[in-house]
Amino acid sequence: MKKHWDNPLEHAMPDTTRVPASLQIGGVTVAPATVLAPMAGVTDTVFRRFIRNASVFSHTAEPGAPCLDSETWVVDAVDSTITNQQSGCGLIMTEFTSADGLARMRESKRKRYLTFYDDEHPISAQLFGSNPATLADAARIVEETGFDMVDLNLGCPAKRVVSCNGGSGLLRDLPLIATIFETVRAAVTIPFTVKFRLGWNDNHIVCVPLARLAEDSGLNAVAIHARTREQGYAGQARWEHIAEVKAAIKIPVIGNGDVRTPEDACALIAKTGCDAVMIGRAAPANPWIFRQIAQYTATGRYDLPTEQDRYRMIRTYFEMLLTELTPETSRAPAAEAAGKMKQFASWFTHGVRGGAALRKSIYEAKTGAAILEAVDRFFTSEASSADVSASEDAVEAKDLAFSDAS
Repeated sequence: MKKHWDNPLEHAMPDTTRVPASLQIGGVTVAPATVLAPMAGVTDTVFRRFIRNASVFSHTAEPGAPCLDSETWVVDAVDSTITNQQSGCGLIMTEFTSADGLARMRESKRKRYLTFYDDEHPISAQLFGSNPATLADAARIVEETGFDMVDLNLGCPAKRVVSCNGGSGLLRDLPLIATIFETVRAAVTIPFTVKFRLGWNDNHIVCVPLARLAEDSGLNAVAIHARTREQGYAGQARWEHIAEVKAAIKIPVIGNGDVRTPEDACALIAKTGCDAVMIGRAAPANPWIFRQIAQYTATGRYDLPTEQDRYRMIRTYFEMLLTELTPETSRAPAAEAAGKMKQFASWFTHGVRGGAALRKSIYEAKTGAAILEAVDRFFTSEASSADVSASEDAVEAKDLAFSDAS
């Protein structure tokens, strides 16, 4: 997954449009109407719970302090109808999981792929595959495991997935998609949704007929990444196609693509009329994004993280990894934890002054404990402390004109 955007557009805040307070998907209430996108290698249970607890990083908390105790949550005065739990993220989604693999693997191994905790509700499990019967079997497993929803991936552009006719590869075969929709819908009672791209390429845009097919087949919502498979993550997301889908169907439409800031989220709602906003790449770089959207929607302003906030954020996620990855949940917990830390380092150090030096020390470390030591050493150095003070003085919050802000 590409970590950066190509010449991202800057959006001004619309005068009156806000991200909706809630969205109803079947019998599940998503409040607020924001969704953490499914991302391979990213949205495991540790990251999902990390996002749900993102607002605990207050300016007054001690670095390294426990961040999952409900008594320590620090919540700003944000309208209660807008916020959800702590972070302002209304729905979280798993990494995509192979329906073929899920249907074949032992139950003990399934737990590694489908593990989630009570504080993750509402949560949706995303599947990919091309065999209708196998997808239906996998959807039943998802429902029996206790997920609130099941989602079909028709958006992944990866060659290894497309070569198996999965992900966005299916966009070239609407009749097969119709069969999958009908078979999976008949197999489960929980809400069934689909995430798809605009089409295979610019000569094969199928988002509107595909959305109508989903509605006719009894699906409960659609999510659209406003790029083609050929685009991958390059170029601009073309939101005008999301507006076309919204005008064509009555079930909820979730917009996705190039939402990096609260301004972007509100602009997407204003320009397309979509019912909710899905955020992918921005979440690892800025875990506060959902909280910022909720705060922005309620008050017309949002807090920007200080260097100390980033320190707590990095350390908390790394500690969560070390706690979660055990012999019961991973074949090689120590190696996997260190690998995940290094994977996330480039995202988490985005915006950190001198972040290149921190990334270098993380990449060179051999163990999880050594990585934590490198993080502590960087942020507690005399030079970093000076940067922290300057950051806290200069960037406490971003205030924006908001004509009808409460």
